[in-house]
Amino acid sequence: MTITFPGESAEYRAARDRLLEQEIDLRRRMEAVAAARRKLPPGGEIPEDYVFQEQGADGGATDVRMSELFAPGKDSLAIYTFMFPRYPDDERPGPTSKALKALPLDKAPCPSCTAFLDQIDAAMRHAGPLVNFAAAAEAPVEQLIAFASERGWRNLRLLSTAGNSYKQDYNADYKGHGMPMLNVFHRDGRTIRHFWGSELFWAKHDPGEDPRHVGTLEPLWNLLDLTPQGRPADWQEQISYEDDA
Repeated sequence: MTITFPGESAEYRAARDRLLEQEIDLRRRMEAVAAARRKLPPGGEIPEDYVFQEQGADGGATDVRMSELFAPGKDSLAIYTFMFPRYPDDERPGPTSKALKALPLDKAPCPSCTAFLDQIDAAMRHAGPLVNFAAAAEAPVEQLIAFASERGWRNLRLLSTAGNSYKQDYNADYKGHGMPMLNVFHRDGRTIRHFWGSELFWAKHDPGEDPRHVGTLEPLWNLLDLTPQGRPADWQEQISYEDDA
């Protein structure tokens, strides 16, 4: 099948056909990488059944073990560790809600992690029946709940890592500060093993590139990649924008 669009030139069509070949090759490579990922041998067994905190039935904080994050019939668990508190040199504005605006800026959530979780919250309405997912941060449960309410998150399970060594053990820590790692675990019977982590975050990247360790999950950046201007070099996600309602 030959595709054309109204008013296009022969030069455009020739260049677009060449690009299409690259896109086809990229699709094949992405499928191959996904297949290779699925064939990874068993990862290491978790060193302990980590105890997190989350919102309990009474609205307060309650303990929950990692093994309890696996719902019946779902043996994969993804945990995204987001920066709340943010990295100390991040000067982007913090939350403006009554519950959180008094937080010192270095204790506020990271705007980029926030943007990522905004997108994942929407996706979990569809992915939730298939995979367990939790977002974990060092902030206390009360602050996580308040921020989730501010963002309108409805589909994310939020965990506090305060009091356990999860982020240190699973490469979500740098000099005592939480880092945005995504780790996937698999349960086989009573045994929980690490399956995959977004190690691309820590890999050296070329000048002008972001780590893109969870890039395939982000509609925002992938959408911008389809435009003539691409990803703005001087723009970063914010917690709020001027045209927010």
